[in-house]
Amino acid sequence: MKNLMTKTSLNNPTHPQKAANDFVWTQKLKTDSANIETHPFGPVLPPDATVMMMGSFPPTADKWAMRFHYPNFQNDMWRIYGRVFFDDADYFRVGEEKRFDPERIRAFMFERGIASCPTVVQAIRETGNASDKDLTVVTTVDLDTILPQVPKVQALFTTGGKATEVLLNLLAEPPAKSKHPKTNQSMGYPYKWQDKDNKKADVNSLTLYRLPSTSRAYPLALDKKVSAYKDFFKKIGKL
Repeated sequence: MKNLMTKTSLNNPTHPQKAANDFVWTQKLKTDSANIETHPFGPVLPPDATVMMMGSFPPTADKWAMRFHYPNFQNDMWRIYGRVFFDDADYFRVGEEKRFDPERIRAFMFERGIASCPTVVQAIRETGNASDKDLTVVTTVDLDTILPQVPKVQALFTTGGKATEVLLNLLAEPPAKSKHPKTNQSMGYPYKWQDKDNKKADVNSLTLYRLPSTSRAYPLALDKKVSAYKDFFKKIGKL
């Protein structure tokens, strides 16, 4: 695939405190507890996207290196993307700084037709961190609002058990947990969205993939994670 982006053309450093998108959640949110946090980063929804990455909840703000999805510099998500698409783990890094450039990432996602949307809009951190096992989900994403904005999406992918569980529980008939896809597995995702006339309608024939976690706490070598992501993006026609 022809590369329309160059590192120099998009190498305008973005201050880590500047938001990379200005999305405002329009779905109904809970406000009855001071412990409830709202996801700080709205979805990135290129209109021609054919795949959507769906995570859970970001780390606390003191761990952010930028105001964008997967903001922790120690998380390898954007290194993996750099290696998969540009053979350069530092492609999205800002010089020698310990942060990535959210504007370059966002431009890349629009160019390549890759959307990103959290599955969890509001949550309570039971232990003050971002660990899925210590996260109480309060409000899930409203796919009825999101999916019509990316009508060409045919594949969803998660990188962990929490996001996978949340997505599958949004189905009219959620599968048993024993049926959830394991890492590097996939399954059909027959989600039906509610249109404005209050009628149910099938979305595109969606497939849900689960890829390896990009957290360094996940016990898999970076090279193997890169290989899994490369295989996935080849399979869905992005490479």
